[in-house]
Amino acid sequence: MNTRAIPVAVPSRSLSYLALTKPDVSFLVVLTTLAGYVLGAAGPLDWLRLAQTVIGTTLVAAGTSALNQYFERDSDARMRRTASRPLPSGALAPAEALWFGAGLAVAGTLELLLATNMLAAGLAVLTSVMYLGIYTPLKTRTTAATLIGAVPGALPPVIGWAAARGSLGAGAYVLFAILFLWQVPHFHSISWIYREDYARAGIRMLPVVDRDGRATFGQIVFCAIALIPVSLLASVTGIAGVTYYFSALVLGLLLVKVCLWAAAGRTNVRAKWLMHATVVHLPLLLGFMVYDKFWR
Repeated sequence: MNTRAIPVAVPSRSLSYLALTKPDVSFLVVLTTLAGYVLGAAGPLDWLRLAQTVIGTTLVAAGTSALNQYFERDSDARMRRTASRPLPSGALAPAEALWFGAGLAVAGTLELLLATNMLAAGLAVLTSVMYLGIYTPLKTRTTAATLIGAVPGALPPVIGWAAARGSLGAGAYVLFAILFLWQVPHFHSISWIYREDYARAGIRMLPVVDRDGRATFGQIVFCAIALIPVSLLASVTGIAGVTYYFSALVLGLLLVKVCLWAAAGRTNVRAKWLMHATVVHLPLLLGFMVYDKFWR
């Protein structure tokens, strides 16, 4: 197996710090935290507190992403999709990423602690610790790392809920379960597309060892099917109403259909379409949930 670093052009330093924060991941954090806060709020929205919650959670997520790149800089250098990142490319020194990431994570935690409550800040710290201390090192050891990593990945809406309400409840757990299950088809489709890259870096994503894709797409279909009743629990627990219920049912069935189609072919092209379908599915699902809370 070829494990040599892949030569790449050095990106502009002015954009390197931004790249450390993984803006695409941060966008997902903003979206889910925002939804969690709005759905957890009782009474009129406190827009300032909402903004502080989103800012604090995003800072923690951005800092965690930077620290993740610090820890994985060697494996990133061996993958084509990550070789142009700031550390493998040499645009930034490891120490710069370390201090930048730590500073963002601390700033975000303090923002949540001072502007919201200790529960939200504690959940943000738990998210970062689990991602960096458990998920990241397990990626080279077990294919179960994706499922383990889905736990911190599902916590941002719970942080938003906790910041709005000061406590957790059935609604927060439903949001967590939705995000947890959604991540499986999303990240398995990505890892299927880049399975050769992951193998080159020694990262044991399921598609790396599951060469024919049966186990990978089996998990994808199973979680997509399980997501349907779990997403409907939002109506059962009172977060949303009838409009959301039928919208979630239709969205869930459409996602299952795409998952079954991808599983039938197991090609990179179909996996890419599945990945796009998950990216569309989640904002629509949360959007209908928020809409139904305020306009039912």
